[in-house]
Amino acid sequence: MKLVATGLLVLLGIIFVIAFALQDRYPWLQYVRAAAEGGMVGALADWFAVTALFKHPLGLKIPHTAIIPRNKDQIGATLGDFVEDNFLSDEVVKTKLDSIGIAQRAGAWLSRSEGAERVATEGAAAIRGILRVLDDEAVRDVLESMFRRHVVDVPWGPPVGRMAERIFEEGHHHQLVDLLVDSLNDWVHQNPEVVARLVAERSPSWVPSFLDDLVGDRVQVELGRFLDAVQDDPNHQVRRSLDEYLRGLASDLQHDPGAMAKAERIKEQVLDDPRVKELMAQTWATIKGALANAVDDPDSELTANFKSAVQDFGTRLVAEPELAAKVNAYVGDAAGYLVRTYRKDIAGVITETVERWDAQETSEKIELQVGKDLQFIRINGTVVGSLAGLAIFSVAHAIFG
Repeated sequence: MKLVATGLLVLLGIIFVIAFALQDRYPWLQYVRAAAEGGMVGALADWFAVTALFKHPLGLKIPHTAIIPRNKDQIGATLGDFVEDNFLSDEVVKTKLDSIGIAQRAGAWLSRSEGAERVATEGAAAIRGILRVLDDEAVRDVLESMFRRHVVDVPWGPPVGRMAERIFEEGHHHQLVDLLVDSLNDWVHQNPEVVARLVAERSPSWVPSFLDDLVGDRVQVELGRFLDAVQDDPNHQVRRSLDEYLRGLASDLQHDPGAMAKAERIKEQVLDDPRVKELMAQTWATIKGALANAVDDPDSELTANFKSAVQDFGTRLVAEPELAAKVNAYVGDAAGYLVRTYRKDIAGVITETVERWDAQETSEKIELQVGKDLQFIRINGTVVGSLAGLAIFSVAHAIFG
């Protein structure tokens, strides 16, 4: 385009010379000369104007030339401010997001199998990256700290007592009592020789053996009857006594300092330091291994459930306008917050980037982006100058002869 514009200037120069030389012989060439003269003036004027934007014409440091290189930083700052004021505002961002319908479009994509597959793939890659980056020792320390703060350091007595009190009041322990009584009764009926042996072992040595057998049989029978009675009678004295004992224990765990201290000692014995560290190490190793295996297997239950959940969520976004409206509102609020908080930083990227550019490089970048239009300015200037020169000469010739 530069060659075209410059070529027109050269062509008009040649025409001007020829017309100027022959205009006395051929008077009509005066009009041609005037048109060529005006075209050259227009072409030179617009060449100077276009060139002055990006450099000093002919290398001459004429005032108010090389405008873009001299004002590069100011242009970058102005461009950053323009973007910040006209693009990075709450109203503009929210209006654009409302017109797009993020939730509906995302739902339509997520409801398709390829969308859910893409999300699952990217999610698996993210999980693998996180697992590789995480320090196992640091994770174990965090888990141990959380476990101690929420489990070990918290007194066990009152919460255990409240939970047990609720269980006992609602009678959920009766099934466990029934199981214990049934199991004990079955064992007694199935092992009579054990009862007889225990009686014989605890009787004096001078008691005849036949008497031990009679006592053992009697104990066996009475014990069986007793357990049958406990088993058949839901209001048996043993059951009521057990209920009273358990309720009292639940109350003591909440209000009796001695019972609470005993619970704390039991907790300390069960969860001493080495056991807590070992438990957290095993827990993290199990979680990490399970996650790694699940994300590496595209047919794992976790992956399948995740894809199903993603597709279901996408379908709901499309089918339920209320849910889509909520998601759009959340997205709009989040975008508004980001814009309000970081728009100066975002716009600052433009300003800082332009400031780092070399002045000559910046000028060339801009000239390349609008180069054709700039050369059309020169071409249009040539054409308009030619027409203007022809019109001025024609009017002057008509008036003055």
